[in-house]
Amino acid sequence: MVRARLASILVLISAAAIGCNDSDRSSDGADTGINSAADEQGTDGAEANDDNTTTNGGDGDGDPTAGDGDGDPTTTGDGDGDDGNDESSTKWDLNAIPDNGGFNCGGGGGGNMGEPEFSFLWAANSAEGTISKIDTETVQEMGRFRVRPDGAGSPSRTSVSLSGHVAVASREGGVTKFYATEEFCEESNGIPGIQTSINNVALAWDQEECRAWHTPFGYSSQRPVAWAPGTFNAGTCEWEDEMVWTAGRVGQGGDQVILLDGETGEIVEMVDVPGLKPDPYGIYGAAVDAEGNFWGTGWASGNHLVRVEKDTMEVTVWPGPTQSTGFDSHWYGMTVDVDGYVWNCASRVARFDPVTEQWAVSDELGTWTAGCMADAQEGGLLWLGSAGVRGLDRQTMQVIYNWPTPDSYGVSIDHAGYVWAVNGSGAHRVDPMNGTVTSYNGLVGAYTYSDMTGAALYAVGGQPSG
Repeated sequence: MVRARLASILVLISAAAIGCNDSDRSSDGADTGINSAADEQGTDGAEANDDNTTTNGGDGDGDPTAGDGDGDPTTTGDGDGDDGNDESSTKWDLNAIPDNGGFNCGGGGGGNMGEPEFSFLWAANSAEGTISKIDTETVQEMGRFRVRPDGAGSPSRTSVSLSGHVAVASREGGVTKFYATEEFCEESNGIPGIQTSINNVALAWDQEECRAWHTPFGYSSQRPVAWAPGTFNAGTCEWEDEMVWTAGRVGQGGDQVILLDGETGEIVEMVDVPGLKPDPYGIYGAAVDAEGNFWGTGWASGNHLVRVEKDTMEVTVWPGPTQSTGFDSHWYGMTVDVDGYVWNCASRVARFDPVTEQWAVSDELGTWTAGCMADAQEGGLLWLGSAGVRGLDRQTMQVIYNWPTPDSYGVSIDHAGYVWAVNGSGAHRVDPMNGTVTSYNGLVGAYTYSDMTGAALYAVGGQPSG
């Protein structure tokens, strides 16, 4: 398996967080820093990709220089800028990375049931109208794909299904699915064999044969995309009946949430969502819970939280964290964790409990946060992007890790437990335990604020029974 036993790795992360003394933490005190409503009321090919990969050590003290954690300017890594052919060019700091085996979905009911045989991060090159497929083990680009026939679209969110395939939404309208590996691709261009990109050069739209489908939409803003889990068939070791959510807005209002057939891209259901804040964006980000229900949040102060139930398409809208608690922020990133909580992230983080229908909001974190993503552990960590990556305890809302990286919007976690920060030209893989950064620097105007590896979906909905 490509995955390095995410659960056991992140248990170690949580244990390390509990066992660290104050000098190892970036939080300033022992207070939980949680506020609630109740509180307020009372490149030119695969070989060239090696040149775009670099590794730098981290120290967790929050300064811009890698080192040993004491704040001095000590650095780690060889820093020689070579092409990565030597063994030291990419450093592996997590133990027990398993081999690239097949599925483990037999009668034993092991914890690896339903996992794909591969692990990729899909980064949206917004400025280029493409997405890049990055191998999370080698940190190399394995393919680049145009998302619309016109070569435009401004793609910004990607989502990976439990089968391992990707869907990408374009801000200017449209959702496109690509297969993860060539074995799934089909002949379509009349040339013998499968023609598909295998490096950082995208093929022409009518030549690429690993595009599964493209569904055009006429929205002025279409940002969210999120796969629902589907049903796992233990006999075939495959996920079936997978569907993908998206949402769009026309002008300053008129929001819709759409459920697409994951196999064909056809619209299965569509529902209007009235009453959201008027702005150019509508629903800004989305994720799903264990039942495959859609959760979406709007942008900035005065936003709303939306849930659309998968089975009934029933819509529920709640006021966002500012309206509910009075604690304001420029709300941006969102995610759903394995405990079922919905998170909205900015200069504070806000946690919504679907049972009590209440928000809890942290103190100011000192730096604005863009994307955020939770690890797979119950009561574990929430990882925040922007200036570096920070690991925040989801129970106390205190930052306990702070690793320096280039600035980022999108944050994701891969199936081996590494944290990824993406923006501009770079996708940066961070070892959550020691802050070592391995970077791929061949992207073009990348943004990618979403579950770009599929690990978040797997955490909430990827544990088949039987």
